[in-house]
Amino acid sequence: MKSYSILEINEVLQGIILGDTQQNITAPEQLEVASNTEISFIGNKKYEKLWATSNACVAIVNEDISIEPGENRAFIKVKNADLAMSQILELFAFPMPEFDSEIHPSATIDITATISTGVKVGAGCYVGPKVVIGKNSIIYPNTTILDGTTIGENTVIWSGTVVRERCHIGNNCIIHPNATIGADGFGFRPCPERGLVKIPQIGNVIIGNNVEIGANSCVDRGKFSSTVIGDGCKIDNLVQIGHNSKLGRFCIMAGNSGLAGSVTLGNGVMIGGSASIKDHTTIGDGAIVGAGSGVTGDIPAGKTMLGYPAVEARDALKQWAILKRLVNDSKK
Repeated sequence: MKSYSILEINEVLQGIILGDTQQNITAPEQLEVASNTEISFIGNKKYEKLWATSNACVAIVNEDISIEPGENRAFIKVKNADLAMSQILELFAFPMPEFDSEIHPSATIDITATISTGVKVGAGCYVGPKVVIGKNSIIYPNTTILDGTTIGENTVIWSGTVVRERCHIGNNCIIHPNATIGADGFGFRPCPERGLVKIPQIGNVIIGNNVEIGANSCVDRGKFSSTVIGDGCKIDNLVQIGHNSKLGRFCIMAGNSGLAGSVTLGNGVMIGGSASIKDHTTIGDGAIVGAGSGVTGDIPAGKTMLGYPAVEARDALKQWAILKRLVNDSKK
């Protein structure tokens, strides 16, 4: 079991220690359930009240903390407690699952594939013709990577993922279990003689560097060219990204949200959980779409939208307040 003194913890954080504790710290934990050997954090002043009943021996806190740590307890003051806590989680993180050999004997790797140095490929994987996998990438068991795909360096692809043909994934990416990259886009047209005719999807998917895609999410290939996920985007579990959509850099999409085909997101766009975006919509840099919202038209940069259909946040809040008053009045 890992354990650290408060001084060793602070060597990582470079914060300011308030109070003192001789307790060795064995794990991070949330305030309400932490034991007296565990470290927690207070990332918002509204949680300060929980410190009095918490058993944690140390808390990472913001510089504006207004309470004292108490006897045999300590705070480590930092500029951003949330970011500092991520450093602590890395410190206590368990090692990644181990490989007995770099390439498992049961993996099927085409003779024309290029496997760079330090790559690990787990049991039951399939790596197709002319695939290129960059240095130190890890492909966990039962992953499928089809013809002509390229994967950059230091990328991790977890079990059950399918990366279809001719897709490109950058460096330092994480693709979580059972994600599908490059499935056919949803393209059909009615035909009097044949019913619904499938429209071939001949494009691919291009994923930039430092992208994370959650479990069971789908990024469909382009109909003509490419569906593009920009550098640094973070995609939650159960997210759908339709064909020919293009995400700028550092976009966030929360769980169960979805983009229809040919949606364009600028840089730094945030899409809340279960939000849905209509096809051929453009959302400008830094815009925010609230959870459960339905976007039916373009959104200018920097706007926050709420509701179904989505309108500017302040207008949505006014509408909800009026509806609430009407409901209350009807009960009188």
